[in-house]
Amino acid sequence: MRCYNSLVSAKNNIYLVGMPGAGKTTVGRQLARRLQRSFVDADHEIEARTGVRIPLIFDIEGELGFRERESKVIAELADETNLIVATGGGAVLRPENRAALKRGGTVVYLHATPRLLFERTRLDPNRPLLQVADPMQKIEELFAQRDPLYREVADIIINSLGGSISHLVRQVERELNKQCAA
Repeated sequence: MRCYNSLVSAKNNIYLVGMPGAGKTTVGRQLARRLQRSFVDADHEIEARTGVRIPLIFDIEGELGFRERESKVIAELADETNLIVATGGGAVLRPENRAALKRGGTVVYLHATPRLLFERTRLDPNRPLLQVADPMQKIEELFAQRDPLYREVADIIINSLGGSISHLVRQVERELNKQCAA
């Protein structure tokens, strides 16, 4: 295991994975401030490169086109150092993405229940996979598909039970420190 603050490690990024609504971006921003690192939201990076929002990418290119763009961004970020990266919820679907994340640093899975995820995302129009007749059912399906992949790639699993963001950030930091001590 690489120590997240090690100067010796060539690849010491911290990647946050989890379902949409798990808190990856919010936790990532605060964690980056606390650790004095650069923060990158992979979805925002895709939007910056294309000049359009993710729902429009889905409309024009479909999920496959979006996943291609996502894989390219993840591969490039894995070659950088000292980053805190919030990945998209489906980033773990491709084996090459999981390999890039593992190669590039420490992977933290922010686990949340489908019910909590639904409460956090139900009014967000920027989640194209959830723009369906029954978003709760879709979240449950996505969770069943993705949870094993998050667990496969994770070095650390944090249960996000709906507490404060600062508590969650401190919990991530504690687990990272345990990894360094091991």
